[in-house]
Amino acid sequence: MAETQDTRVAVYLDFDNIVISWYDRVHGRNAYGKDRQRITENPNDPEVAERLKRATIEVGAIIDYAASFGTLVLTRAYADWSSPVNAVYRSQLVARAVDLVQLFPAAAYAKNGADIRLAVDAVEDMFRLPDLTHVVIVAGDSDYVPLAQRCKRLGRYVIGVGVAGSTAKSLAAACDEFEAYDSLPGVVRPAAKAPAAPAPVPEPETPAEPDAAAEAPVKAKAPRSRAKKAAPKVVEPEAPALTEQEEATQLLERALRLGHDKADADEWLHSSAVKTHMRRMDPSFSEKALGHRSFSDFLKSRDDIAELEETGHERLVRLRER
Repeated sequence: MAETQDTRVAVYLDFDNIVISWYDRVHGRNAYGKDRQRITENPNDPEVAERLKRATIEVGAIIDYAASFGTLVLTRAYADWSSPVNAVYRSQLVARAVDLVQLFPAAAYAKNGADIRLAVDAVEDMFRLPDLTHVVIVAGDSDYVPLAQRCKRLGRYVIGVGVAGSTAKSLAAACDEFEAYDSLPGVVRPAAKAPAAPAPVPEPETPAEPDAAAEAPVKAKAPRSRAKKAAPKVVEPEAPALTEQEEATQLLERALRLGHDKADADEWLHSSAVKTHMRRMDPSFSEKALGHRSFSDFLKSRDDIAELEETGHERLVRLRER
């Protein structure tokens, strides 16, 4: 018999959402919407099959990540499994004991209602299984924000999994912890596309010599209208968007300042507490997604703002004086 302290996990996958988001992540923004008709009408076309293969979802990576939190009590995947895009995953999902929930779209391009069915099942399961401790929501739609908030109010620890760049920040903030699908072990991140070469600038043409008739000056009549010309509008340049690395640096600095506000200004903070604080402020933070093997490596890469001290198994950090 399982002990009361054992963690029990329920996993809910909006499979259409994760497949479409990853397809767009691999092939470019709105790529699935552009290829939808070709995929539906001729999925066996060599070019279509190749694009689908490159955007294949590693189902095992998601299930293994969810299992790292505890015993998987139930795992459900919601999609139209008659669609050829999803049908190729049926065998490996069944092999991982995933319950396939069939959703029939009302029209070819209508929303399949996975968010409604998934949310209803999740809330029902939390009342039906009072020993459920963790809920994993694999999706990126902001429609799942109320579900994540309800799960937290009912005392469950909520983990979100979504594709980087396609997940609403509001959903990541509503979860206790959020992990990008791109950073899961076993998932190969798509290679960055090389920037397109600039188009050659055409050489200016030599102007032809003007005709004698054209050389004669032509007196233009001054306009009688006294209307003043409108002053040109001054457009202020937008601030450049921060990169993931810059956002992580700002997040670290805020966490260190808040930690020092609660303690003495010069007091050392435990690095694990700082990381926990950062994950609370931004559940999508992951040092591995930023290219670092550990949180200590992440801190060392920010030595201009963070001072790290390692003594045995204890790692302390504080904000460096500038």
